[in-house]
Amino acid sequence: MRADARRNYDRLLAEARVLFEEQGPDAPLEDIARRAEVGIGTLYRHFPTRQALQEAVYRDQIEALAQEAYDLAERSRPEEALLPWIRSMLAHAVAKRGLNRALMATLGRESDLFAACRQQLNAAGEALLTPAQEAGAVRKDLEVGELLKLVHGVSVATERSPGDADRLITLIIEGLRPVDDRPR
Repeated sequence: MRADARRNYDRLLAEARVLFEEQGPDAPLEDIARRAEVGIGTLYRHFPTRQALQEAVYRDQIEALAQEAYDLAERSRPEEALLPWIRSMLAHAVAKRGLNRALMATLGRESDLFAACRQQLNAAGEALLTPAQEAGAVRKDLEVGELLKLVHGVSVATERSPGDADRLITLIIEGLRPVDDRPR
């Protein structure tokens, strides 16, 4: 991609992400183009359909979450790296709920997009979970898929009461500690 085309693509993704969070996945494409300071034709050259734009936004967010996991693994101690990523996962799940539902309705749970994103998150989560287990900070019988399901469960459970999410995540973290390290 030429540099100007790449800038346009990145701006369109950034504005779509913001508008999808503010207005939902059916936000007007014209508003996205206008906020990205490009014409609607430029938007359609990059994303021929609304769904193509939605998929790109979703994929971009998953890539960012995965990269955050790798960055945390690199710069933090294993026992400290997992919790910030879990909180980021929860924030993502809450912010992208509408986008996720829209894509699920059109693509289905077993689509290539969701399969690739699950694989990417599993690998990223494993990069944090395994060192935390080896450091003795997290119980050894926890699997990354279970951890992701717990975070998803909290996001669903707190849909109408988002203020409860932090407390539930804290309880989950306490439950992830090895049995000997849990408060009595």
